[in-house]
Amino acid sequence: MAERIDAMDRRILTALQEDADRSLDEIARAVGSSKTPVWNRIRRLREAGVIRRQTVLLDAEALGFEACFFVLVRTSEHAADWQERFLALLRARPEVQEAHRLAGDVDYILKVRVRNARAYDAFYQALISEVRIHNVTALLSMEEIKAGPELPL
Repeated sequence: MAERIDAMDRRILTALQEDADRSLDEIARAVGSSKTPVWNRIRRLREAGVIRRQTVLLDAEALGFEACFFVLVRTSEHAADWQERFLALLRARPEVQEAHRLAGDVDYILKVRVRNARAYDAFYQALISEVRIHNVTALLSMEEIKAGPELPL
């Protein structure tokens, strides 16, 4: 990464990860600085792409999304056009919260958040109707022990 991050940047980023909804004054106080230098650093970090966006974390279960599946996908297809279709499908499906291409026996792992098993089945049926997949294994998360986007700065 070309952007140099110093101790003050790390304190600011940590404060933003904890609660980006706080006012600039509150963040400045928390990191031991004043408002203008903190604002300038945040602006620089945004322009450099270190801060990609700000968003809101919602409670999935409170909104009725009670089932979280980790889906292991194995494919025998490795052509570029298959991969483009598959990735486009994943990006278009809001239930797919995360998707990772892996090294090893499993090609992809997906984190899929849905209301229930019936909703997962609908997602699964749509997935296999759109692209050819060798094997799909779905693992139901029984309990979320730790989750969060925070990086250990």
